[in-house]
Amino acid sequence: MTILNNVGLSALFGILGIFIMIIGYVIFDKIIPLDFNKELEKNNTAVAIVIAGLLIGIAIIVSSVVGA
Repeated sequence: MTILNNVGLSALFGILGIFIMIIGYVIFDKIIPLDFNKELEKNNTAVAIVIAGLLIGIAIIVSSVVGA
């Protein structure tokens, strides 16, 4: 039964982490006056690197908060 509890908690924390990352991206998208989706469609590598760094940064913060 403990294994099922751990699997359930892992799934719950994973979903919570993804939800928080989505909220962080939306907030970042609203703050910065640039249409990231349009720039990504134009294959703008610099914007892709900035978004990747943002998501990695948010993931590090979320993992430390959710894992605590």
